[in-house]
Amino acid sequence: MLDYQTLETLRNYHPAWRLLNSPHAPLIASFLQRVFIIPNVRVIAAVDLAEMLEDELFALREQLGEQAFPKRGLEYLNDWAGNDKAWLRKFYLAGSDEAQFDLSPASEKAIAWLVSLQERSFVGTESRLLTLFDLLKQMQEGSETDPEKRLLDLQRKRDEIDAEMMRIKSGDIPVLDDTAVKDRFLQFNQLARELLSDFREVEQNFRLLDRRVRERIALWDGAKGTLLEEILKESDAIADSDQGKSFRAFWDFLMSSRRQEELTTLLDTVLQLAPVIALKPEARTRRIHYDWLEAGEHTQRTVAQLSQQLRRFLDDKAWLENRRIMDILHGIESKSLALRQQAPVGNFCDIAELAADIELPMERPLHTPCLKSVIKQCAIEMGDESLDASVLYAHVIVDKAQLAHNIRHALQLAAQVSLQQITLNYPLQHGLAELIVYLQLASDAFSTVIDDAQRDCITWQALGKDGDMLEKRAQLPRVIFVR
Repeated sequence: MLDYQTLETLRNYHPAWRLLNSPHAPLIASFLQRVFIIPNVRVIAAVDLAEMLEDELFALREQLGEQAFPKRGLEYLNDWAGNDKAWLRKFYLAGSDEAQFDLSPASEKAIAWLVSLQERSFVGTESRLLTLFDLLKQMQEGSETDPEKRLLDLQRKRDEIDAEMMRIKSGDIPVLDDTAVKDRFLQFNQLARELLSDFREVEQNFRLLDRRVRERIALWDGAKGTLLEEILKESDAIADSDQGKSFRAFWDFLMSSRRQEELTTLLDTVLQLAPVIALKPEARTRRIHYDWLEAGEHTQRTVAQLSQQLRRFLDDKAWLENRRIMDILHGIESKSLALRQQAPVGNFCDIAELAADIELPMERPLHTPCLKSVIKQCAIEMGDESLDASVLYAHVIVDKAQLAHNIRHALQLAAQVSLQQITLNYPLQHGLAELIVYLQLASDAFSTVIDDAQRDCITWQALGKDGDMLEKRAQLPRVIFVR
């Protein structure tokens, strides 16, 4: 019964209600449904999920403005996985230091309720009524202990089957009309999706049971044998509970190869019916039973964590060798469990940086003695005023970029060109220094071929000592630039 106090508690503490009440509920529900529920993905790495959310936020900011969602994607994910929200479950896989995210059962319930608010063009009722009748018949027949009544029921079913076979032989073949086919397919699709949603809740329930077992181990002060007996009883209680029996029966049914082949055949046949094709079902409907298997495997892994915890506890050798460490961890776990409901405010614990500053001896510089310059006491002599100082300013600067441009321009006109041809088109301005730069470019920056059998003569003009123009020559093997 939903009284005022119950609803008030749910409104304040249930994650599904908090999600619906969040100002970012449209973003959260649409994003989580798209990345988790529709493709039936159970676990996504934090890096991949943050990248998907960044793409979603970028598109929304283009529509609503930059201030609509100011934080980064990973910050939103960590916020949604916090204890005050619990819309996502953040955890680490064994042997991995990369965070993983999974959708919480409460978020899936909230999203399913939002989906149910959409208007449906077709609401089937006949298939639901038939399902209810079939369930009542199964309960009535399965709980009957009188052999005579069970035989009478089987006889009645056989008579009905014989009568139907006679009608078919006579040509009276009853078939479902389009409306009935659509009704039953929509009912199947809804139940199949609800079954996938139930897996997360079943997995969460098993995880809570595992958590209680770990808490009992952490807080146990008595004998080890007594604790082991209690844990084994708890493990048997989990397996023999209604939820455990139902899940085991479902898993055994689905793991049958004959059942899988039958489901595949039935789905292929139904999805080819014209009324079903008109409904445009999702592509994943064809492999829905494989989605059930994948979801069931996650639940099986969660149940296996109980056995893993037992094996770790039963390791006597490790227990004896690490007794002191276990006592320290016992104190830490006890204090942590005591603080779980009332977490302290602010920084209550400091952890040293998880890295050592390593400084190798050979990395230290050796001592370098200081050398003091000795200045001799001598008189400064007068310099020669007639000395020509123009040589101090006669430095030659060769523009290497311009020479490379000359080569590229020549190669645009021909597939290959010799160095002699380039100097004819662009005469040397700085003589031998410029020629050496050309040779350096031929070696480092361009594809070249050197023909030792042919020799070229490269000439340029230069000033002599008396100021007259002189022609200078250089003989060298033919250098050919290739495009």
